[in-house]
Amino acid sequence: MNLAPLLILALGGLGAESASAVRSAEPVHIGSRLEPFVDAYLIERMEGTAFKLHTPVDAGQAFAFDKPWEGPFSAYVTVLRDGQRYRAYYRGAPVSNHEGHEPEVTCVAESTDGIRWTKPELGLFEVRGQRAGNVVLAGDPPFSHNFAPFVDTRPGVPAAERYKALAGIGQTGLKAFVSADGLRWRPLRDEPVLRHDRSSFDSQNVAFWSEHEGCYVCYFRTWHERIRRISRSTSKDFLNWTEPVRMEYGDAPIEHLYTNQTHPYFRAPHIYVAIAARFMPGRQVLTEQQARTVGVDLKYFKDCSDAVLLTTRGGNRYDRVCLEGFIRPGVGLENWTSRTNYPAWGVVPTGPAEMSLYVQHAYGQPRHELRRYVLRTDGFVSVNAPARGGEMVTRPIVFTGRELVANFATSAAGEIRVEIQDPSGSPLPGFALDDAIMLIGNEIERTVSWKAGSDVSRLAGRPVRLRFVMKDADLYSLRFKAGESQ
Repeated sequence: MNLAPLLILALGGLGAESASAVRSAEPVHIGSRLEPFVDAYLIERMEGTAFKLHTPVDAGQAFAFDKPWEGPFSAYVTVLRDGQRYRAYYRGAPVSNHEGHEPEVTCVAESTDGIRWTKPELGLFEVRGQRAGNVVLAGDPPFSHNFAPFVDTRPGVPAAERYKALAGIGQTGLKAFVSADGLRWRPLRDEPVLRHDRSSFDSQNVAFWSEHEGCYVCYFRTWHERIRRISRSTSKDFLNWTEPVRMEYGDAPIEHLYTNQTHPYFRAPHIYVAIAARFMPGRQVLTEQQARTVGVDLKYFKDCSDAVLLTTRGGNRYDRVCLEGFIRPGVGLENWTSRTNYPAWGVVPTGPAEMSLYVQHAYGQPRHELRRYVLRTDGFVSVNAPARGGEMVTRPIVFTGRELVANFATSAAGEIRVEIQDPSGSPLPGFALDDAIMLIGNEIERTVSWKAGSDVSRLAGRPVRLRFVMKDADLYSLRFKAGESQ
């Protein structure tokens, strides 16, 4: 069978690092890191299998934007986890105004599990004549417009700068802020640290420390040929940033991406996940009468939006192996207005087998809220085989560890068998397909076994290929780890 079309389909959206790795004959050194199948980086051949995009499940309201200083135009939510504490930061804006103007403030909500949220009574600022309990930044509207914090995981970061944020608009540039506790913030310096043209930054400008790249990375909104695009800059010290570079998408279409929400996946930080708001300007669903009925501000009903999934391993290219909408607007006209369905920055664990992401609903409406969505752990995308079966073969890889574990799901009639091959594709003794013990079930982490057991340590440090022969099954991720031989 000629697999070239399958390979083009599978690999066409690869980023710069991924594409160069595929062209290289050198094996991929994955060590013991988790490798979710959100891109084709490890894949050399797919026959009868395909990438499958999984749909997050609406798990209900996280919280409403119901404080007097919050309201219908609250936006740009950042959700992060710091130890046992979860925090959500967002713009509070009870009225629609020009960017960076009063009465925009920055608010916070907190949780111990990512499911049940409260708004702390901090009393740090007075807003509109009253002590605003959960406001952490006020009186400087250009920076409350899109304040986007993160926990700085850089080794040796000073305790007083453990929380960092970038914020600003085109006229001001991006200013750096720091905090010891994530509640009391101060500018790192008075001048902006990153400037671009005046049309930039009118969105959530997200940054983080990248262990993978050994630097700070910032992704922010720019314009190119009248389309909302994403650009990227890096820094070693959070003060001096490189000249921005526009992100590309391989063969994926160029679409308006309003927010990008790029961040390291918490289980595999060498992969950045971007749950981007795809904006469809002028794609009107509601009539004016329907807009009045749902109560949306009449400036915000002539467009619609959803969310799409992109990933990157660094560099200026996103991978987008599935072009379909990742989060579709829900049932009800209130979900089809302008600038609703915008995802928050951050995917966080909320259970032993689940992770949560958060999406704004009903923007510009009295019932404006943040809702929680749930996926299985690693469950963004899978390599999927239908009932008639298929297979996937990796490129040569080099691993460390004693056992191979897989995150997978099958039907009652489905199965996965794993063969380990040498780089030329010949089965290794004891690890051939006929030796494989079937994987049947639905588990986040199942040890792969063969007739002689699960110990693969004698293959560690040398190039091998993995061949997955599957039927009515999904494979979400794999990793090698230390374990006890069976």
